[in-house]
Parts: sequence; structure tokens; C-alpha cells
Amino acid sequence: MTLPGGAVGTRTRIGDAFGERTAFIPFLSSGFPRPADTPRLLERLAADGADIIELGIPFSDPLADGPTIQAASWRALEQGVTVGSALDQLAEMSADLPPVVVFSYLNPILRMGVERFLARAEAAGAAGLLVTDLPVGSHPALERRLAAGPLDLIPLAAPTTPGARLETILGHASGFLYYISRLGVTGARKALDASLEDQVRGLRKMVRLPVAVGFGISTPEQAAAVAGMADGVVVGSALIAALDRGEGAFGELSAALAAAVHRDR
Repeated sequence: MTLPGGAVGTRTRIGDAFGERTAFIPFLSSGFPRPADTPRLLERLAADGADIIELGIPFSDPLADGPTIQAASWRALEQGVTVGSALDQLAEMSADLPPVVVFSYLNPILRMGVERFLARAEAAGAAGLLVTDLPVGSHPALERRLAAGPLDLIPLAAPTTPGARLETILGHASGFLYYISRLGVTGARKALDASLEDQVRGLRKMVRLPVAVGFGISTPEQAAAVAGMADGVVVGSALIAALDRGEGAFGELSAALAAAVHRDR
């Protein structure tokens, strides 16, 4: 059985980012450590070889995130970062970036208004949207509207997601499947799950969308291992922790991760 996920033959900017090499997908929290830093950091990720960038919208109650990204989000909020300001910054430079996925919780989108958010995100040059706390089936009308909008709607799946549930999740999705490599919140880990390769291999046989793996990937060695089994590698907390130590550490890790992911499978 092949599970759905995007119309067959449909081309999107995000879909096109998955080519001959595994995609490196770094995460950056907008406004951290300072709002003025975000454009420069996005440029650095692009120069280092990011194929897709996840841009996090700060939120006061980021339940899916571990302490590293939570702290970054709170610091950005304290400095006045909003959905609007994050999209305004993206609009100024999106033409020079790889495809950007806006990573948000539902509340900031609802507060701006769904139609206004979609219009502004499209105008800013965003290519995709990932809403971490909108479980499939919880708000069907909203889910249909987001799926029908101008952005690829990126779905999440976990090791505990049963096949029937995965089929439902993928019904209106496009871009890529974000596979959570372990249960719990985001955050760096010392080791990968020993069964991860079997899990990803099974998914890639079933799902039409590219499969990108995230949660817990923190070193170039781990990134290289995941790149050998998946279509994309997502790294977030490790990069944010490095940025908290300084832009030098951030840039060094970004470049090393990109090189590791882009090695031949």
C-alpha cells in the first residue's frame, strides 16, 4: 500500500528541494538572540548549504519544544517579535533564500486571522507551513483551508502513528513528511534510536512525499547517519544552543551539519 501525500505530479518549491542529495533542513527561531540578527543568520544558513529552512514563530506556550527552543522563543517575545514582524523580515530577503517553512503554533495564526496570515506568508515568500498543535481531525474546516492555501502544509508523524492515522494525516499534505524520530519534545540527544533506520525505510516505501527526520539530531555524525536513510535531515535545538554560545559556534555547526548531510548516501 502506498499512502497519499500531495497530488501526483504536483511540483512545489519544497518538493523541488529534494533532489539527488539529501536535504539539509535547519531550524531558526525568528528574533533570537536579537531581532536584527535574523536576516544575517538566515543568510548564513543559506550560504552553508541549507536546502530548506524552518523559521520558527515565537510563541509563549511552545509545548512541543524542549527548553532550548522554549528559551529562544521567550527571549524573542520579550524583544517584541510577532508573527507580523517575522514575516516582514522574511519578505525582505526570501528571494535570496532556499524555500522557507514557517513553523508555528496555531494560536499566533488565529490571532492574526487565518486569511490574513496566509496572504502575508505568501507575500513574504514562504513556501510551506508547519502547525505543530493542529492534530488532523481536530478542526476539519481549518485544516482544509490551510491545505488549500498557497503554502505546502507539512505533516508530522511519530513512531507511534498507526497506518490508518498516517493515511488520514497525509490526505491533504504536501511538501514533505516530517518524521519525529522519538517521542517527547524537541532537544539534542546523545544517540539515535536503534530502530530508526527500519522505521524510515518502511515509511519511504509507503509514502509518496519525501521523508525528513528530526527531533534529537545534534551532531554531524548523527546527521550523516540519518542522511543515509532519509530524504531530509532537520536540526533545530543543537543549532539554537550553538547560537546561544555565539554566532561563531552557530556557523561552525551549521557548516559541519550541511557537509555531513550532503555526503553521498
